[in-house]
Formats: sequence, structure tokens, C-alpha cells
Amino acid sequence: MQLRIDALLTGREGTLMEPPPGLFASSLSTDEWEPDPDVGGLMHILCDVPGVQAGFTRYDSVPAPVHWTPPVRETFMIIEGAAWIEITGGATLDLHAGDVASLAAGTETTWHITTPFREFWVLSGQSAALDG
Repeated sequence: MQLRIDALLTGREGTLMEPPPGLFASSLSTDEWEPDPDVGGLMHILCDVPGVQAGFTRYDSVPAPVHWTPPVRETFMIIEGAAWIEITGGATLDLHAGDVASLAAGTETTWHITTPFREFWVLSGQSAALDG
């Protein structure tokens, strides 16, 4: 994938450098979106390496409430739109563009999303099955 990463990888003499292993870069303007089998909408994976998966989720039309239980810790930032997130047996989060939250593995949630919606998310750590 060759994005605007060229600007990041230019050497002092202006020559393009080979990306180092483990470097991932992308943009919300990517054309590489695919259906998200877990929560609907579209997703773009930034990286998927042992112990960490990160990417973007996008909804362009208002979905039905989305039921989601992260298998590992999920930390996310709302980039555009808003989400009202009901946590089973607990609090309700009312998040808007610029807000950040982190859910423990196994947290049962129901998301009510306003569109257009974009978020950046990171899944990391042990699964809920291993935490118990």
C-alpha cells in the first residue's frame, strides 16, 4: 500500500526510503474499505499483528443498534459522528468526535450511531476467556 507514506519515508537527500518492518500508515481517505463481519458497516485494517489489531470503522447510513462484545480490550476514538453506547449492567457512554474510550474484554455493549460515523480503534491484550 503506497499512500502519503512517501513523505514520511523520504531520506535527507530526497530519495524514497524502503518502509521499515512493522511500520503501518493509512488515511481515512483510503479506498480500501471492506464489509465488517462483526459489526456491519465498513472497516479498514491498519495493522493486524500478534496481540494488536488496529483500524477504522465507517458507517455512511444509520444502522440498526449494533451489539458488540470486544474479545480483547478495545480502545477507540470517535473521529466523526457520535455514538451512544449502552453497557449491559452499567453506564451509558455518550461519545462525539474527539472523544476516546476503552472497553475491557468481554464488555457487552449496544451502540446507537449517528452518521456519517468514523472511528479509529485498537484491539489489544488477552481475550475475555483468558481473563477469567
